[in-house]
Amino acid sequence: MSPSDDRPRRPRSPEPEALGTVLDALVASRPWEAGLALGALGREWSQVVGERLALECDPAALAAGVLMIRASSSAWAAQIRFLSGEIRSRANECLGGDHIREVKVVLGADRGQ
Repeated sequence: MSPSDDRPRRPRSPEPEALGTVLDALVASRPWEAGLALGALGREWSQVVGERLALECDPAALAAGVLMIRASSSAWAAQIRFLSGEIRSRANECLGGDHIREVKVVLGADRGQ
């Protein structure tokens, strides 16, 4: 942690902490939480958007409640925009909460398939 970091630090204890406690605190931090949620979406993507649409797009980023979806073409981007409400609802169901409040679409050919 750098000296300019404004996050509060817990006081050190002479007693050891359980590994599970340390890992839970690490996973709860924002970058890890978003990364884990994006990974979960990636694993279940075909269930979220359907088999055919999953061939043409993938979840690219998740930050501050905004899911960025990378589409293979402008035609598929239009389809994703049309279905964005349903995609948001299914993605939140997949993640078990209300993590996603907005879906945005970007074009990109560098999809990880």
